[in-house]
Amino acid sequence: MDFKIEHTQLRPFHLALAVPSKDIAKTFYTATMGCTIGRESDEWVDINFFGHQITFHQVANFFSPSHSNCVDAKVVPLPHFGIVLKYDDWHKLSVHLSSQNIDFIIDPYIRFKGLKGEQATMFFRDPNGIAIELKAFKNDSCLFASEKEST
Repeated sequence: MDFKIEHTQLRPFHLALAVPSKDIAKTFYTATMGCTIGRESDEWVDINFFGHQITFHQVANFFSPSHSNCVDAKVVPLPHFGIVLKYDDWHKLSVHLSSQNIDFIIDPYIRFKGLKGEQATMFFRDPNGIAIELKAFKNDSCLFASEKEST
């Protein structure tokens, strides 16, 4: 029996992450990223991350292993999470983050230029060390298309 759920309407995702300081996360995601706060306790905080719910749980002596993979001759941090923005919004946020002196792991750039999967991307870490990728497709309908196909 095949099981399939139709994805006709995008639903928000929920991600819970352990961090050394939920207050540092709260400040960074509101002041730097422009996100808003949801519910909060002494141990955790919900962040509205572009319509998705990320919960940062403060964990004493937390250590997160860090790995990487090579993509386009660039070292991509693993694990990472992020959001696919509209192309114009990505460019605006790229300029804003650059003005905030974000220390990019991978500076904002365009991948697969002229190909079906053309996308803008950037990587950086939040103050708790969590790797973030912000990306945008030139054509949103190509989100799952092979990047090797021409436009």
